[in-house]
Amino acid sequence: MIELMANKAPVITIDGPSGTGKGTIAHMLAKALGWHLLDSGALYRLVAVGAERKNILYSNINELVSFTLGMDVCFSRLFEGSIELNNEEVSTLIRQETSGELASQVAAIPEIRKALAERQLAFRQAPGLVADGRDMGTVIFPDARQKFFLTASLDERGQRRYKQLINKGLGVNLRALLQDIQARDERDLQRAISPLVLAEDALLIDTTELSIDQVFEKVLAATQQALL
Repeated sequence: MIELMANKAPVITIDGPSGTGKGTIAHMLAKALGWHLLDSGALYRLVAVGAERKNILYSNINELVSFTLGMDVCFSRLFEGSIELNNEEVSTLIRQETSGELASQVAAIPEIRKALAERQLAFRQAPGLVADGRDMGTVIFPDARQKFFLTASLDERGQRRYKQLINKGLGVNLRALLQDIQARDERDLQRAISPLVLAEDALLIDTTELSIDQVFEKVLAATQQALL
């Protein structure tokens, strides 16, 4: 019965490259709906950070997959960005740029993508799920009730990420940050498995000139219409 309910639980997906605001929007939407939240990008960061801590080489696929399947992960829809790995708060740690770079490398490993696909599907539970990432609407939840794809200019995304890191007290160079984002975009777009693409039935929203509240209004309105 529980599995049946999970399979029928509605899903809203929010995909797009980094710096478009999809994580914040996903949190706001999950909180507004009272639904579960899945930050799929964080899962790859958690694998990268966990593997580094345990000195697991990316070439050791079996050990890396075993760690991935055994992770105890908790996302909070009440506190934006709050993530626990094995009962340890790791939000700040995994949001560092080095973690993002490693996560991009992990995401290119087919066996890890397969292992995390299984983990991500398990987040689909009643009353519903808001999932953000890069292939949520195209690969993981192709039957999502409503799909969004957020985009923004590279410069705007770099500025947003720069301010975000500075506000967290993390030192960062803007030029290097822009180069990292561009390199990550290219890897995500060009990888053979689950590349970053716009789903045919997704609503495309360019957030370059929009405030986070304006984006949320568009997303909430379209979601409410889809759930009627």
